[in-house]
Amino acid sequence: MHLLRGAVRTYAWGSRTAIADFVGAPSPTPHPEAELWFGAHPGDPAWLQTDDGERSLLDALRADPEGELGPAVRGRFGDTLPFLVKVLAADEPLSLQAHPSTEQAREGFAREERMGIPITAPNRNYRDRSHKPEIIVALSQFEALAGFRTAARSVELMRALGVADLDPYIGLLSGQRDEDGLRALFTTWITCPQPDLDVLVPAVLDGAITYVQSGEREFAREAKTVLELGERYPGDAGVLASMLLNRLSLAPGEALYLPAGNLHAYLHGVGVEVMANSDNVLRGGLTPKHVDVPELLRVLDFTPAEDVLVEPEAIRDGSEIIYPTPAPEFAVSVLGIDGEHLGHEIDAPSLHDGPQILLCTQGSATVHAKSSAVVIDRGAAAWVAADDGPIRLVAQEPTRLFRVSVGI
Repeated sequence: MHLLRGAVRTYAWGSRTAIADFVGAPSPTPHPEAELWFGAHPGDPAWLQTDDGERSLLDALRADPEGELGPAVRGRFGDTLPFLVKVLAADEPLSLQAHPSTEQAREGFAREERMGIPITAPNRNYRDRSHKPEIIVALSQFEALAGFRTAARSVELMRALGVADLDPYIGLLSGQRDEDGLRALFTTWITCPQPDLDVLVPAVLDGAITYVQSGEREFAREAKTVLELGERYPGDAGVLASMLLNRLSLAPGEALYLPAGNLHAYLHGVGVEVMANSDNVLRGGLTPKHVDVPELLRVLDFTPAEDVLVEPEAIRDGSEIIYPTPAPEFAVSVLGIDGEHLGHEIDAPSLHDGPQILLCTQGSATVHAKSSAVVIDRGAAAWVAADDGPIRLVAQEPTRLFRVSVGI
């Protein structure tokens, strides 16, 4: 077991304070810090803190995959850590995007390999053969768009804005089954000629302004989101698409799971994000990056997503809660130590075989494994190799530890 130094990723939508404050570094930072990666992704692996200095987690896995990953995980996923843990801090909206299924990723990767598109090319859609299911657990109030809402609800929103230019699109959406109508309208908007968008988007923004000023509350969040996105991305079809998606506000501890084909955009907030170790993203707008409309339409699931939040479940004595998902690559839980448990050793339930990453988001704990013990403070993480568990914990103050392992 070793402490793990994460890799900071700087993107324009990140925060100059959130991640720095989380890890106890000076803030504000010179550049927006968007993500803190704890994993073995080749693009930016985390670093083990050893007695001989820092060592890349990726190199450690390559040197001893059996000891680090364990035979069960190697049998399922080869010599690769199948999950990636991130702390995500969004001060501005991320791009509208979706992720492919395993079958779509394998086919798309093979196709782009045959076409000779370099892995690092900006127009490359598939950088690996994996799907990318993900879960985000809010650490602060977290705002997001995720999954198509029912057609009827989107029709109500568009009618409430009172924009005459939306009338033909309302008719297109309301005249078909949900999936067919949503596909037809989204396709129409995302393929709309720019001169038409330059007329329609400002008209929708004017309607949103009027709605907000009226004091109406039913669609206030949706209207304000349209205005925020329209200000940052004028003339972008993603501004219109936001009216078709569920507008969610997560309180700390609430979680959102995103399977393949789910169109989404994180808007604002800080959270712990866990995903399959993949970099496959199909973007649909709200970004200057590559948007491949035909490929996006191939992977999107237009079935209304009415239940996208994950309900945590307590296990054993209630000191650990899990966030159940169907993803085989990861399992996410939170170990909470407080009250009568303070000052006493607690055995962490052994949920699955394989390695673990522990991330402290509150307090401080001493973690004991077979080989050693480390102190994990807020903002710090530790790597527990497969052959180094199970673990025991001691905390003197209320503490929360995210625990990520391989799924069932």
